[in-house]
Amino acid sequence: MPAKRTKYANDKERRLGKVLARMEESETQAGGDFYDRVYEAERPELFFKSMPGRVVAPGAPIRIRRDSTWNVPEPELALVLSSSGAIVGRTIGNDVSSRSIEGENPLYLPQAKVYDGSCALGPMIVLPDGDEQESAWSIQLSITRAGVSMFSGETSTSQMRRTQQELADYLFRELTFRAGAFLLTGTGIVPPDDFTLRSGDVVSITIAGIGTLENPVA
Repeated sequence: MPAKRTKYANDKERRLGKVLARMEESETQAGGDFYDRVYEAERPELFFKSMPGRVVAPGAPIRIRRDSTWNVPEPELALVLSSSGAIVGRTIGNDVSSRSIEGENPLYLPQAKVYDGSCALGPMIVLPDGDEQESAWSIQLSITRAGVSMFSGETSTSQMRRTQQELADYLFRELTFRAGAFLLTGTGIVPPDDFTLRSGDVVSITIAGIGTLENPVA
């Protein structure tokens, strides 16, 4: 099943922080305006992330691009979607991103997002139960380097601007997935601008009720 992902705007403060981060990625103010319009639009930002062969499992190395100077993990709740677009499970996703490449030009987004080892999924798929609520999922990110904590952050899917089913519905508009798909729902945790992943770092993403997705960086 191919993995897809989307970005979501959080509450007002988090949305502003993400917009400012993307504006800083861009070399011109026009680039920032471009991303600002995306976050405020009715249609969500959806794009291809990875085919199964480029996705790594828990414990396997995620990768950063050699031609990028600014690389970050993006911890996200991942929806498991059936061929009809129904949410049949949830897991954890890491949308590794090359921000220096993305910031040069919005048209470089595929190169910033799609490459070998740029996506991790796991550690398990949690099936829906009749009592779960979309607001119940807390997300924690931890990055260590040589055993020392370099960054940690926490958010919640209760801050999502759109519902999970709305994102799934948009993905399946005029698009067929015979085997279903994984949909990464967007990140609400942004490391500081002076941070970039290095080979040997360890990225841990924990979502309450699912577990921890941990991967070294190569």
